Amino acid sequence: MREVRIRDTLSGELRLLEPREPPEVGIYACGPTVYSRIHVGNARPYVIFILLRRFLARVGYEPQLAVNVTDINDKIYAAAREAGAPSQDYAREMTRAYVEDTDRLGLGRPEEEPLASETIGEIVALIEALIEREHAYESGGDVYFRVRSFPGYGKLSNRDAADMDQGEEAGTESLKEDPLDFALWKARKPDEDSGWPSPWGEGRPGWHIECSAMAEKLLGTDFAIHGGGVDLVFPHHENEIAQTEAGRGEPLARLWMHNGMVRMAEEKMSKSLGNIFQLSEALDRYGRQTVVAYLISGHYRQPLEFSEGALDEAGARVQRIRNFVLEQPDDGVEGGEDEFVTARREALLDALADDFNTPRALAALFELIAEGNRRPLPGAKPALGMMLELLGLESLLDAPEAIDPEAERLMAEREDARAARDFEHADRLRARLATRGYEVRDTPQGPRLVRRAGSDG
Repeated sequence: MREVRIRDTLSGELRLLEPREPPEVGIYACGPTVYSRIHVGNARPYVIFILLRRFLARVGYEPQLAVNVTDINDKIYAAAREAGAPSQDYAREMTRAYVEDTDRLGLGRPEEEPLASETIGEIVALIEALIEREHAYESGGDVYFRVRSFPGYGKLSNRDAADMDQGEEAGTESLKEDPLDFALWKARKPDEDSGWPSPWGEGRPGWHIECSAMAEKLLGTDFAIHGGGVDLVFPHHENEIAQTEAGRGEPLARLWMHNGMVRMAEEKMSKSLGNIFQLSEALDRYGRQTVVAYLISGHYRQPLEFSEGALDEAGARVQRIRNFVLEQPDDGVEGGEDEFVTARREALLDALADDFNTPRALAALFELIAEGNRRPLPGAKPALGMMLELLGLESLLDAPEAIDPEAERLMAEREDARAARDFEHADRLRARLATRGYEVRDTPQGPRLVRRAGSDG
């Protein structure tokens, strides 16, 4: 197995990935709260952790990826009321939309996609363990975690008590022993149309306890990697650590891996801020290959700016890869792989093993393409296939779709116009081809129609 290192949020260090039972690697990544369709920012961790799983499998590990769906949450109640729908029906509808939108990325699905609504028994059991150990207490039908009972609280986010706003899970101040405490269980309110039974009365779990229970149910506690967006470091992941360690007496996860936010105009993309660009809209406008290429264009730990220019640049990179693939012979490696090809493939693997550095991996890919445009490279196409698969762009190897007859006719008419030196008419025909999703590429063999980057489905 290749050594893999990840920048651990808890220690701040670049740490060696150490499976609990080699070669098994458990990965838990926090998924969406389904109160609306997901946006491009929500898609970033989905893409990162799906591709991390691919890479680990390629270099000899046996990864198991769990990405949860939070389908019980205050925001869901509010959105369902606004939509005039029962909250559980609304959550199911938004869960289906999430699966449909992420399926369109063409990357496959995690091994496990637990729902909070299907983990109530495990949630209640963990809360009971916390009460028994005196880390939690019941008050007015709610249950709260005693933050000051856990000495390690704040070790992930490095915050002090004055900077610990629990946000939506703060609960009812009058019911709490300490303002720092946060809700594990919430009693059902009169305007809520659903609830679940518990020893403390009908209600629903808090957001943080849901993930602690789902992760433990599927992966145990001391699994390899816990991940999600950097906005989850506090309070969500801080509280997961406290709940699991206080309730089970064992650490939660060996490594903590957090991705930076997708930002619009230097603000994180957020449903609450209203500055979102839905994933479905991005896929419709730019195509899945371009969206994936954009999401891996920056290092996962850094913020990523969302703009039309950034998507156009990603589309241009996709087009460059597609053109190279179309021009490569299916040579196999019978005559031996060119040393340059071997070196670039290894450089890509080294980049991904070094804190999953996708920009460096993309650089290795384009170095191969640049050299292949200068001279024949035996073994380039098979190597390219492996490289593209690890970057989520393997569909660029697929045979191009048949050109529609009208596009063929317009190209022929354009060539006649050019031969007649009627360049104004030729330009109009080129524009008409663009509206149909095609561009004309001049090659030594003559003009050829290719799909535009945003037309890849």
